[in-house]
Amino acid sequence: MTDLRTRDLRTVTGSRTPRRPAPAGGISPGRWIGKATSVLVIVTFVLFFTVPLVWLLIAPTKDARQLLLDHPFSVGTFEQLAENFQSLAGYQGGLIWTWLGNSVTYSVGALVITLLISVPAGYALALTEFRGRRLLLATTLIVMLIPNTALVLPIFLELSAVRLIGSPLAVILPFSFFPFGVYLTYIYFSTTISKDLLDAARIDGASELRVFGTIALPLATPVIALVGFFSFTGNWNNYFLPFVTVPGRNAPLQVGLAELLSNVPQFNPTGAASTTIQLPALALATLLAVAPVLIVFLFSQRFLVSGMTAGGTKE
Repeated sequence: MTDLRTRDLRTVTGSRTPRRPAPAGGISPGRWIGKATSVLVIVTFVLFFTVPLVWLLIAPTKDARQLLLDHPFSVGTFEQLAENFQSLAGYQGGLIWTWLGNSVTYSVGALVITLLISVPAGYALALTEFRGRRLLLATTLIVMLIPNTALVLPIFLELSAVRLIGSPLAVILPFSFFPFGVYLTYIYFSTTISKDLLDAARIDGASELRVFGTIALPLATPVIALVGFFSFTGNWNNYFLPFVTVPGRNAPLQVGLAELLSNVPQFNPTGAASTTIQLPALALATLLAVAPVLIVFLFSQRFLVSGMTAGGTKE
């Protein structure tokens, strides 16, 4: 009888059986294990990616003997850094600067052409109607899935047929072909830019070119920065296509690093190269190859973060 009254009282008042108090720290053991595992995984990945970079920053401050025998993270001297820089700059009469200039020319030239083509193409696919639009979009998606290395042979044959092998255009023109940039701009224009805004400008008498240049293009700053960053990074780090199409002194820095590597005695002890280069100078050349991409990333990040929330209306 007492149990029935107690049960009825709980039903009326809506009270439930009190829960067990939380542990002293306020976190259950399962949640604590999950957080500890997450922290461990993050720390492992951070160390995995930062330790080689730290070693690479320290390596040019040592000589070849110190690099092999001393502690991996011991710091050398600025005098040794200057000596390694002079050794790298004097390699075959300053060939490193020729490679660096080639990389800048190829990457920037292809970047300009990529932006001039990708942004209008993405706008046209997203906000205009014309015959063959769906076919072009499907073709763009299919080409995106093809590995770049699979296209090197047909591109080489095409460039050879028009006698462009060895010229800067043999790298700039293929680099300018960037279907991923077209797809990015297509997604941005189709999801961010309001068609009503563009239609209002057309009703006011604006031509299609003026609508694109004065309304759509200023609102597309985030995607332009994103396409530009991906294009420049991919062009700068590309190795296989320039290796095939522009050998010798016309090669970019990435191909030049492979030549430097082949002239390091520790990696090629049987080689009979007339000029050799030591490991610290090779590490300095690697930093020189990484620095432009890092600078571009630091500058483009500011525009990406500030531009993603700026301007435009959304349907």
